[in-house]
Amino acid sequence: MSEGVTGADLSRDHAGLTDTFAARRYFQKFETITGHLARVAAVMEQERGLTKYDVKVLGGYVQALAATFEALSLKYLMTGRDTGTFFGSIAIDRTESGFPVFRELLTMANDAQQASRHLAGTMSTATLKDEMIRQIVGDLTIPTKLQFAMSQRLYYEALERDGMFWAQNHPQAQWLGDIGPQRRSYLLHWAVYDSQVNLPAVYLLEVEDSGARGLPVDDRRWPEAQAHLMAQSLNGLKLLTIAQGFDRDFDDLHPKRLRRFHIGPMYSAAYTLQTGPIHDVLEEARAPEGQDWALAWTEERLESERVERERSGWFGTVEREIFALDPFAGRGVDTGATATERSIIMPARPFQVLAEKNPPGFRDVRKFVVSRSGQVVSYR
Repeated sequence: MSEGVTGADLSRDHAGLTDTFAARRYFQKFETITGHLARVAAVMEQERGLTKYDVKVLGGYVQALAATFEALSLKYLMTGRDTGTFFGSIAIDRTESGFPVFRELLTMANDAQQASRHLAGTMSTATLKDEMIRQIVGDLTIPTKLQFAMSQRLYYEALERDGMFWAQNHPQAQWLGDIGPQRRSYLLHWAVYDSQVNLPAVYLLEVEDSGARGLPVDDRRWPEAQAHLMAQSLNGLKLLTIAQGFDRDFDDLHPKRLRRFHIGPMYSAAYTLQTGPIHDVLEEARAPEGQDWALAWTEERLESERVERERSGWFGTVEREIFALDPFAGRGVDTGATATERSIIMPARPFQVLAEKNPPGFRDVRKFVVSRSGQVVSYR
């Protein structure tokens, strides 16, 4: 069984980490992984797979994800300890994603709304430290209840800071430049934590704006565009469906390229119940703690191939985008994308086993190998 996992029913998708050290190692693992992701994005930029704007945007969401995991690690710092208060354990999706379940982020968002009230009702950090020292020195006992109070205070303090990755991270706009009279180019980006697969997904949409006012300062179109994009940010929707819906709902906004980045699943021999080649790779690698993981990273891309004019009303016409679909074996019709590129990020030990076994399903997957020192090497 995965270490520290609640219960004996291995068919359960979601499980809590009830062991103190297992929970802490879990969060340390994600701290390591998120630390590598920014460097992986930098390698992609060097190889011209991403632009500097892409790296900046993706890096921001990775940092937000790291902040969210740090806050959750504080919330569950005393997991498995007798604190006198039942507060549960971090629930993870151990079969599909390896990430915390969607409910954890919803609860965290609710906690954030009440953070100031919780902080006002607890002792300050300095007072808690003084009380812990007095108990250790005076009573010669471990101040478990005070430690729990400190962990919760630090958790709510973290929630009051900006920069978290929430269940919904609403669209923002980055101006890319003017490309003609009354025609501007923007990079719209937003992110969600998908409730169906318990994974974060980041969306980047390059759009041309032919409206009278710039999209971000248009009091009518910008709220409508934001609401539309958030409503369509579902893992089960194809990029083609999302782009075509946006194109038809906004006659003066022209989607030129839409990308969706799936961060995860995370695989670990200690925490997830993966099957197939990745299971064999991680089992045979027998990597030391902190090196026994692999993270999938998938980019879906949809690009406009050409523009056609379509009648609108009695006398007008509007632009409609015709999107290019993957030409190989008709897969574009099935995927709703121009291209899909799958990558996997892993430490050197698991990669060595993967390279030796060379399973068929991974031959077309791009590999990013990270060292303990943080160096990243790309293999195709």
